[in-house]
Amino acid sequence: MEINRVILIVLDSVGIGELPDANIYNDVGSNTLGNIAKYYPDLNIPNLTALGLGNIDKTNLLAKTDAPTASYGKAMERSAGKDTTTGHWEICGVILAKPFPTFPDGFPKSFIEKFETAIGYQTMGNYSASGTTIINDLGKEHIETKRPIVYTSADSVFQIAMHEDIFPIEEQYKICETARKMLIGEFEVGRVIARPFIGEPGNFSRTQRRKDFSVLPPDTILDAIIQNGMEVNSIGKIVDIFAGKGISRYTKTANNLEGIEATKKAIEEDSRGLIFTNLVDFDMLFGHRRNIPGYAKCLMEFDEHLPGILNRLKDDDLLIITADHGNDPSAPGTDHTREYIPILTYGKTINKGHNIGVRQSFADISSSIAEALNIEYETEGTSFYSEAKIEA
Repeated sequence: MEINRVILIVLDSVGIGELPDANIYNDVGSNTLGNIAKYYPDLNIPNLTALGLGNIDKTNLLAKTDAPTASYGKAMERSAGKDTTTGHWEICGVILAKPFPTFPDGFPKSFIEKFETAIGYQTMGNYSASGTTIINDLGKEHIETKRPIVYTSADSVFQIAMHEDIFPIEEQYKICETARKMLIGEFEVGRVIARPFIGEPGNFSRTQRRKDFSVLPPDTILDAIIQNGMEVNSIGKIVDIFAGKGISRYTKTANNLEGIEATKKAIEEDSRGLIFTNLVDFDMLFGHRRNIPGYAKCLMEFDEHLPGILNRLKDDDLLIITADHGNDPSAPGTDHTREYIPILTYGKTINKGHNIGVRQSFADISSSIAEALNIEYETEGTSFYSEAKIEA
């Protein structure tokens, strides 16, 4: 049977153990799934267990099954870095030798001054911080002075927080577009992010009108799919991560549940190509905030809705569930963690219980998608589809 469509779901930050070079990133001992299972013994994810998630690593405390319904394995990251953009790009076939730059001590004063001249406003902040914390700390002064709040994080990002009553949303986006054009060369961060917020001092909250302005990627498997007359339907922040390149249509979502529902709806439609979903709550709400119970409950929420995805799959669909990096909520700090990513491959054409082993690159996923859809795409990844599928 030929595959007509691939559904690729990225559980943002759901890593499964430290990579061999984790020491370079200060991530020795990190294991997002393993440590959640260790520190939250009530973790109950029967549907992911049935697929074979616990069988990927026999040494962790995740529940195992004797009869996995999916092929399973894990992949190591070859790119330098451990951020969202790097992980997703490698999944789609692009391996980066050099990481996107980070600015843990803030951006150079000379750059900030040029940026202020370009936008016509002085800024404030310019340090690494939690987005919710910095608007509470600086929000009142921001309203009084009309100075945009610039900040960064452990990721390669230039973030700008502005109150929607002070800066209309379209003006916020224009300011971010200016930053994106200026952040080149040694300052070329992976993403510029508009972080609009509302409310009063002591009661600020970020809105759902966040917008990411990413570096334009090289050609990926997404472009190859479109060039072969198929479509790429992206759900969640995928369209931002790829700066719209290689995307036929997209649906923005505010949380995991919206992403799951949009994915179900997309599966029910007749289409050819790729449905590409990112579910961000694991990372954004619980990984960075080092919230083990919250992360565990988020996994259980996805697991509860997983049958609704599986039951909608057509006979010629191929489902791949994976991640883009780790974000161990038991680790020190608030940064992503350098980890393997799990791979679960499911469908009518897939051998149940086949172990695809340890893949040498996230790009093996892009190569597998290309093989499954019978299209040409050059990447350094090696397909696992031929070994996982049922022989005709």
